[in-house]
Amino acid sequence: MAKARHRTTRETVALFIGGAFVMVLILVAVIAAFFVARGFNLYQEALERTSLDDMAASIRQEKGFTPIDELPDLYLQAVIAVEDHRFYAHPGFDIIATGRALVNDLKAGAIVEGGSTITQQLAKNQYFTQEQTVERKVAEVFMAFTMEQHFSKREILELYVNSIYFGDGFTGIGPASEGYFDKRPAELTDDECTLLAGIPNAPSAYALGENLDLARRRQEHVLEKMMRYDYLSSREVAVILAA
Repeated sequence: MAKARHRTTRETVALFIGGAFVMVLILVAVIAAFFVARGFNLYQEALERTSLDDMAASIRQEKGFTPIDELPDLYLQAVIAVEDHRFYAHPGFDIIATGRALVNDLKAGAIVEGGSTITQQLAKNQYFTQEQTVERKVAEVFMAFTMEQHFSKREILELYVNSIYFGDGFTGIGPASEGYFDKRPAELTDDECTLLAGIPNAPSAYALGENLDLARRRQEHVLEKMMRYDYLSSREVAVILAA
C-alpha cells in the first residue's frame, strides 16, 4: 500500500513537472511569436517607406561612391575576414555567429557581441535605429533575407563599404581613402587597406585623427583574422606590419 502511494506521488510530481515544462514552452512560443510579429511589421513599414532600389540608388549617388571593381581585393578580403567571414556562404543571417554572440553576451551579462552579418549591418544602418531591441533585431533579419534575394553578394558588399562610417566625418570608403590618405581607394597600399578595414567597428575609437595607436592595434586584429581565414600568410602579415 505504501509502495502504491509512493508510486502515485512520484507520478504526480512527474506529471506536474511535465505540465509545467509544456506551459513554459507554450509561453516561450507565445513571446517569440509576439516579437516576430512586431519585427515583421517594423520590417514591412521600413520597406514601404524606402524600397531596396531607392536605398541602393541613394548610396550610389553619394559623392565619393566607389564601384566594387575599383576597390582593392585585399581591402574587400579584410572587411569580410574581420566582419563576416562566412559572408559568401550564408543567406543573410549567420546562425553560428549569432549563437556564439548569444553565449558570449550571456557570459558577460551584457551585449558585448552582436553576431550580425554584413547584410544585417547594411539593413540596420539604412533602415533601422541602433537601438538594441528584440523586434528591431527581428526586423533586421527579415530585411537581410530580402536584400540577399534582391542583390548579389558583390552588390551588398559594395553598398556596405560605401555607406559605413570611418570616423572624422568620412562616410564610405571613397571619402575615407581621400580624407585620410589623399588618394583614391584603388591606390591604397596593403597597410592602408587593412588599417581602414578595422575602423568601422568603432569609428569614434579607431578614427585615425583621434587615436592612431588604437587603430593600429585594431589593424593587428584584422590581420590575425585574415591569416586565420587564409587570406594572408604569416610572412605577408609581417611585411604589412613592417610597412
